[in-house]
Amino acid sequence: MGSERRGGGQAAAAGGGSGRTMAGYRIRPYRDEDSEAVREVFATGMNEYAPALCLHVLRQPWVLLLLGCVFCLLLASSRSLLLPVLALTLLLALGRQLLGCAWSAYIERCLGDDLRDIRAAYMDIPGACFWVAEADERVVGTVGVRPAGDSGDSGGGGELALKRMAVRKDYRGRGIAAALGHTALGFARQQRGCRAVVLNTVMLQHEARALYERLGFRRDRHYLLPTVYGRLANCTVTTYRYELP
Repeated sequence: MGSERRGGGQAAAAGGGSGRTMAGYRIRPYRDEDSEAVREVFATGMNEYAPALCLHVLRQPWVLLLLGCVFCLLLASSRSLLLPVLALTLLLALGRQLLGCAWSAYIERCLGDDLRDIRAAYMDIPGACFWVAEADERVVGTVGVRPAGDSGDSGGGGELALKRMAVRKDYRGRGIAAALGHTALGFARQQRGCRAVVLNTVMLQHEARALYERLGFRRDRHYLLPTVYGRLANCTVTTYRYELP
C-alpha cells in the first residue's frame, strides 16, 4: 500500500502520483520500526506552538482586562509600583505554566490515540495509509490518511481525513511537506468512491494553512472549539477540503 518517492525523481505507482521533489529525501510507507521516530516528530512539531499559544491567550480582551484590574487594585492598595509588577510577573509565569501543561496534555492525548498503534490505525484498515519522509537515514516527516468517520474528523462516507502532517524544523524548506501532501492526495485519488480529503487546523498553524492552500485545499468552515478551554482561549478550528474529481 502506498508508494515511495525519492527527492529529485518521480513517484512510484500506488498512492503517490508523480512530481518533482528536491534531492536528499525519500517518501515511503510506514514500517513498525518507525513508531518512536514518528511520535517524536509529531510531539516536537506540536511543542513549537506552545509560545504562540501563550501569546494568543495573552491578547484576549478578558485576559488583558483581568491583568489590568489586578495591577490597578494592587497599585491603589499598596501605593508602590514594585508589588503590582511582581504580582503580574507571577501571574504571567503561572499562566504560561498552566497553558504549557494543557498543551502537553493535548499532545499526549494525540499520542495515545491513532499514534499509539499506527499500524492498526492506518496500515491495517481499508482506505488508510501512513507515510514517512526519510533523510540522512532518519525519519524527518510524516503524514497519514484515514476514512473521515473513523478518525473523528468532520465528514462522512466518501471522505478521507489527512492527519499528522509534520516535518522536523531543520528539514523544512526542502519541499518535504508538499511532497507528503501530494503523496496523500495521490493515494486518495485511487480510492474508489472517495470524493474529498478533509483536515482540521487550529488558529496557530499559519504555515500549515498556507501549505494546504498551495496544495489546492479550500476553507470549508470555521468554528470555535466547543470546550470551556476553547471558549476561554478563543481557540478556533478551520476545516479544509480538497475536492476530488
